[in-house]
Amino acid sequence: MSRRTLKLGAILIGVGGPGQHNTWLSPEIPGNASVDIRWYIARAQEAEAAKFDLIFIVDSQFITPDSPNHYLSRLEPLTLLSAVAVHTDHIGLVGTITTSYNEPFNVARRLASLDHISGGRAGWNVVTSGDGGTAGNYSRDEHYDYATRYGRALEHVGVAQALWDSYEADAFPRDKQRNVFFDRTRQHQLNHKGEYFSVVGPLNLERTPQGQPVIFQAGDSEEGRDLGASVADAVFTHAQTVEQGQAFRADLRERAAAKGRDAENLLIMPGIFPIIADTDEEARAQEDAILGGKSFDRALAELGRPFGWHDFSRYDLDAPFPEAEVAEAGQRSFRTHAEAIKKLARDNHLTLRQVVEHQLQAARSPFVGSPLTVANEIQRWFEAGAFDGINISVTVPSDFARFTDEVLPILRERGVVRDEYESTTLRGNLGLPIPENRHSAARGGPDQADPAPTSPSTGTDATTPTDATAPTSPVLVP
Repeated sequence: MSRRTLKLGAILIGVGGPGQHNTWLSPEIPGNASVDIRWYIARAQEAEAAKFDLIFIVDSQFITPDSPNHYLSRLEPLTLLSAVAVHTDHIGLVGTITTSYNEPFNVARRLASLDHISGGRAGWNVVTSGDGGTAGNYSRDEHYDYATRYGRALEHVGVAQALWDSYEADAFPRDKQRNVFFDRTRQHQLNHKGEYFSVVGPLNLERTPQGQPVIFQAGDSEEGRDLGASVADAVFTHAQTVEQGQAFRADLRERAAAKGRDAENLLIMPGIFPIIADTDEEARAQEDAILGGKSFDRALAELGRPFGWHDFSRYDLDAPFPEAEVAEAGQRSFRTHAEAIKKLARDNHLTLRQVVEHQLQAARSPFVGSPLTVANEIQRWFEAGAFDGINISVTVPSDFARFTDEVLPILRERGVVRDEYESTTLRGNLGLPIPENRHSAARGGPDQADPAPTSPSTGTDATTPTDATAPTSPVLVP
């Protein structure tokens, strides 16, 4: 790419995620938006018309009656994205899949299938499952501890990446005149035996249009940051100030460089929630109305999620925050978030009621105002190095349209956002290189993954010289 430009993602969350208690009441949102594929397709097409790089589907697999509305009933990410793929042409398709409750072979196959279906637009948001209750849905008595979760995640991603290299790009000449369908010297068995997984391979699916799906990662703990620096192409996070964003980006890039990676190829893309109105005053009033409309009781219940859905309603709201009672509650859930809440209460001597009220107000967005104000703030963060891209929560279509129709033109005129798609693949549009197939690299041969395939027959002729000594059991690179 000729210059650094802001990357754009759209998080599609139907009837509303955490803290969005009344989102579903909008007349623009069908009551069943979270399970209506037509709603997702329409939002994806709107994002594609605005030249967004990707849509982002978050996921979890454990709920309670107090879970956010969208979480209570929503479509499985890769099933959803496969349907969206055939109704779009350029936009990336990123889905959340946990490494704690999936096997690498199935994950590699499903993502590679989405990459083929979409022509090279698949992405994987790697998570380890913060909701400890998920264990009960997968025949386990308790959730994995942090060390195990992140150890599994690192090995899981490494195995999936090795499986995606099962075939070199020229493995299928499909030459009917010579009756040569397949070059067996370009297929490689894995034979992986690790601490958490044992996978023979090879994957029964040829090399994908972008070589490998793009890896996203979400997690702010020390273990999460280290995993992102090890395997991610892009990191999904949150930041409330420019300084927080700068510090997070610098830390992740330093970690990546220490692992021998090119830090320039690690993108930081936080989630943001812009609120746009004709004037700054109107936008702030709109934000106040949103925050004021939130249910205290619902927020009290949601406070339990980082603590393994601990029931805080049992405590006196005006007594000190019950830190001792929840000392161990978040150790196998969202530990970093839980520890931050406890520290906030401890340092400021807050009651439980004050903690809930703080959580309600903490959701204030830095990106609130007129289209010019919001554009200026996004540009300020971007040019200050606080992020490389943004993921925007999409619920009410008219609110999203204010961003695409009024904010983006300002950023485009200033050269912050590109005018058109520059590639047919997600990697290409994000400015990320295609990973070299390890077996092609080992034999010194070309790696011919085509970033813009026109048919399933992509590949070179079977008469390409081969190296019979090419390794068949690659070493996983952490």
